[in-house]
Amino acid sequence: MKRQPLTATIFITVLALVLAVMTAYSQENVKSVQDSGFKELMRPQVPFVHDEHNEKAQIEDCSTCHHVYQDGKKVEGDVSESQECSECHKSQEKNYPMSLVMAYHNRCKGCHLEQKTGPIMCGECHVK
Repeated sequence: MKRQPLTATIFITVLALVLAVMTAYSQENVKSVQDSGFKELMRPQVPFVHDEHNEKAQIEDCSTCHHVYQDGKKVEGDVSESQECSECHKSQEKNYPMSLVMAYHNRCKGCHLEQKTGPIMCGECHVK
């Protein structure tokens, strides 16, 4: 019986770990809106099942939500899926990032108002 070389075993182990991490952080597993830009929450976290939302809303283009802007214009075909909103929507406030809050509210609530469907009141998204 031949023994597998140590490098092959290490490679397989590393590959399994990478796949496990990628799966853990994939959009399919998103169950709430989370962003490290929020150090403290003023309201309960917003429940959000990514794929379920997009199927119901019939959103196929990731850049609908995960947009990229350059020089004030949306870059067509470019997406920011691997980034948190706070990476671009930086806040200067020390206690609470209101500009980040507004970015989420403008994107989510704005779309709900435009489409005339979905929650728009505080307690409809920030469920206790």
